[in-house]
Amino acid sequence: MYELARRYWSGSFRGLRKVPEITVYFWIVKLLTTAMGESTSDFLVFGINPYVAVVLGCLGLVVALALQLRARRYVAWTYWLAVVMVAVFGTMAADVAHVVLGIPYVVSTAVFALTLAIVLVVWSAVERTLSIHTIYDGRRELFYWATVIATFALGTAAGDMTASTLGLGYFASIVLFAILFVLPGLAYWLAGLNEITAFWAAYVVTRPLGASFADWTGKPYLGGLGWGDGKVALVLTFLIVGFVAYLSVSRVDVGDERQVRLPGVEAR
Repeated sequence: MYELARRYWSGSFRGLRKVPEITVYFWIVKLLTTAMGESTSDFLVFGINPYVAVVLGCLGLVVALALQLRARRYVAWTYWLAVVMVAVFGTMAADVAHVVLGIPYVVSTAVFALTLAIVLVVWSAVERTLSIHTIYDGRRELFYWATVIATFALGTAAGDMTASTLGLGYFASIVLFAILFVLPGLAYWLAGLNEITAFWAAYVVTRPLGASFADWTGKPYLGGLGWGDGKVALVLTFLIVGFVAYLSVSRVDVGDERQVRLPGVEAR
């Protein structure tokens, strides 16, 4: 038992994949969750006591991550529930840093960017890869979710910085981040950019892109349409549920489910 636990933590035991394949559905649902997290967080923080909202968001995140970490393999609804709760709580963390603590968006963006860089450097140093094609139970999955949380906090701060601090407004921010989202993919296909670098570069940008869209549709200022955070959050929630239900039934985002046990570190 001790030897199994040691191998599990060290990474010499590899179980079933815990994350989905990267398909067009992955990017669609990812963008929906980023937008939904922004609108839901703003609705809760401004609709009820902000401290109660943060506590509820934290509890929801803990429960969702516990379900995801306990799962033996990738399951669409548990994985995306965890992503949704990271989106909600990540938004709250960035907003609390600005609204409650008075930290400028430029500073919080820099701090969260440094945090993300540290997580990625440590992950790469320990595991020797940042590929999500090798996310299994154990330490590597913990690095993965730490990275996801950092990207959401960074993206929230960055989106608010461009819209308000830099004065671009929400729609111009959408255009800016949409271009930044597409660039890594073009660099990968046309210029041979490293696959892992391209993925994480695009992944980070999905957060401010989705958040800018949610603010543009929900907020009545900075060029927003003013539809209301609650309404936007509800529509996005229905869309996410629909896509996740489709993924659960079709399993188009499930990769190779074979369980492998390797004596050492697998090939990169």
